[in-house]
Amino acid sequence: MAAKTIEIRGANAYETFSKTRVGCRGIVVQDGSILISHEVHADYYLIPGGGMETGETLEACCIREVREETGYLVQPVSCFLTMVEFYEEYRYISHYFLCEVVGKAEQALTADEKARGLVPEWIPVEEMLVLFSRHADYAATDEEKRGAYLREYMTLTEYCRLQTAQ
Repeated sequence: MAAKTIEIRGANAYETFSKTRVGCRGIVVQDGSILISHEVHADYYLIPGGGMETGETLEACCIREVREETGYLVQPVSCFLTMVEFYEEYRYISHYFLCEVVGKAEQALTADEKARGLVPEWIPVEEMLVLFSRHADYAATDEEKRGAYLREYMTLTEYCRLQTAQ
């Protein structure tokens, strides 16, 4: 099954983009809860993931990013969604993989992630859907959070749609 592609164009998107950032995120669900990266100091929640490094495959990026942020070792099963977002001069391409936990390791946080208090949490999927559904609440105060929560809401909605279809 080919991954579905969803495009989001932010209100601040330029006519054309000059920079592209490609990354991967891992959807890890066990017993109805999803693995989330929680930035405690900013009260910010995201599906774990981040940018690709030079020479890295999409799967390797997903494995590395989930391990670094959460300490969980995962095996990507399939890429079920590609999210393409446009904000200012940037095009962001996020590949979302359904993953299974295969082990545990140490987190490998950057100094910035440590400063933000990044911790892994298992949160019921329904709770995260409700939280991410409030993306419009941040429109006037935090465009980055609004956009990130919209992206994660659309992703979890698509994940739930696929689960219901099975």
